[in-house]
Amino acid sequence: MSTEPLQQAITSTRAVLAGVSRDQLGSPTPCESWTVAQLVDHVVGGLFFFAAIAHGEQVTREPRSFSDGDFLAAFDEGSAASIGAFSEDGAMERVMHLPFGDLPGAAFVGIAAADTFTHGWDLAKATGQPTDLDPALAGTLLAASQQAIQPSFRGPDGKAPFGPEQQAPAGASTADQLAAFLGRSV
Repeated sequence: MSTEPLQQAITSTRAVLAGVSRDQLGSPTPCESWTVAQLVDHVVGGLFFFAAIAHGEQVTREPRSFSDGDFLAAFDEGSAASIGAFSEDGAMERVMHLPFGDLPGAAFVGIAAADTFTHGWDLAKATGQPTDLDPALAGTLLAASQQAIQPSFRGPDGKAPFGPEQQAPAGASTADQLAAFLGRSV
């Protein structure tokens, strides 16, 4: 795998993030336990987390508040760090140590792409932006998620990585279908 899906996810989510206004930061999101501000913090912080793991660094789980400042500039910085880390020689083959287990970089970059893209969908939904994001990438991520996500990964918000699969309405976009598969109400 290459960094291309992560780069595409970053491009998609950046466009959504650019449409988030400060007066929306207190709004709820499809991630029931997070406000828009908390989701922005998670998305931006996730990029720095991905880069640190890809570099083999110890990561702290201390939350950082990116939403208080220029979160778009912080997103760009985290994006560059993340893409740079996964682009290093041998990164895709290297075993990366995550809180939930060890994975090769090629698998972890896919998780990073899915996380970044899906949380971009969450932000779009929460802030009234279109959710029909990058259909080709959404299709790729949906197929990969359907193969990788086991029932044991599902549970209540805040207790499991994914909620129970939801039914997407007839005619839903591929990004909406992905969101529903990952437990979001579409």
